[in-house]
Amino acid sequence: MIRLEKRAQPSQFWTFATPFLAVLMTMIVGGIMFAALGSDPFEAIRIIFWDPLFSEQFAAYSRPQLLVKAGPLILIAIGLSFGFKAGIWNIGAEGQYIIGAICGAGMGLAFYPSESFVIFPLMILAGALGGWAWAMIPAVLKVRFGTNEILVSLMLVYVAEAWLASVSSGLLKNPDGMGFPGSRNLQQYPAAANLEIFQGTGMHWGVLTAFIAVIFAYVLFSRHMLGFQIRLAGEAPRAARFAGVSPARIVFLCLGMAGALAGMAGMFEVAGPAGQITIDFNSGYGFTAIIVAFLGRLHPVGILFAGLLMALTYIGGELASLMLGIPSAAIQLFQGMLLFFLLATDVFINFRVQIGTGEVV
Repeated sequence: MIRLEKRAQPSQFWTFATPFLAVLMTMIVGGIMFAALGSDPFEAIRIIFWDPLFSEQFAAYSRPQLLVKAGPLILIAIGLSFGFKAGIWNIGAEGQYIIGAICGAGMGLAFYPSESFVIFPLMILAGALGGWAWAMIPAVLKVRFGTNEILVSLMLVYVAEAWLASVSSGLLKNPDGMGFPGSRNLQQYPAAANLEIFQGTGMHWGVLTAFIAVIFAYVLFSRHMLGFQIRLAGEAPRAARFAGVSPARIVFLCLGMAGALAGMAGMFEVAGPAGQITIDFNSGYGFTAIIVAFLGRLHPVGILFAGLLMALTYIGGELASLMLGIPSAAIQLFQGMLLFFLLATDVFINFRVQIGTGEVV
């Protein structure tokens, strides 16, 4: 008879081991899926995880792209980790990312064709405020009316997508764009462009901000009273209230920081790699960052490495689609397996498996 027995204390071994086990299981099951699609599973896994970093043919392009893809994922995931640690489930970072991009691009285009040096800092501020304001909607509704932040934040993603389509064809539409939807190309507007800091490295201001956010979050959670209060609110809500921690303050703080960081990620993306506001600007970074946050165990350093790993699957997945003809939907499923297997193996943290009277794990 197989049964689960609750551990007296969460297993530290499995806490650190399950992300690696989830990656391994994703490779195995993903390889089976690639084989079912008619591709060599070993070649597919090699292309996804090895070639972008070590292949002479692709590495020169792929290595800088690793930072470009990882930047927004890390920045958004760090913001999400604040709320997740406090038991506040912000699932709408994609919407906050979109609104931040719209506000940041709108600020830059409002000054066009000025070359003032203050334009880019104002765009960063506008992006952060836009994402923050969008995150305040579920925060206010949760605190004032007790609504579920999961549903509200998720539904607001679709509102943000509708607004994105509207401004792409209206308010921010390029007057010189021959009638096509989409804004001016911000990369061709030097005062508003998010260019590489070091040429050929992929290191732009968004990536640098992501690294700063990692350091900030690490110091906050390990050295600051606020970080302790956030963790306490998530792990022991009643104890947090007895200790004088305001639940409303934690909700506003965590959702606000998540929204601001997601909004900044959107602004850096639209002013850099994406270049312009378009109908299909949103690329799913806000949803993928949820996987990054949990794969990194909600720890800033873990999120840094998880973001780089997920970025690697983006780049390697594109190569696999190009070289082996693997459908993009299969690559997305492969990425989703990471979260599925992580959640599945997390059961070992709090439970041990027993067969009859013998303990297995």
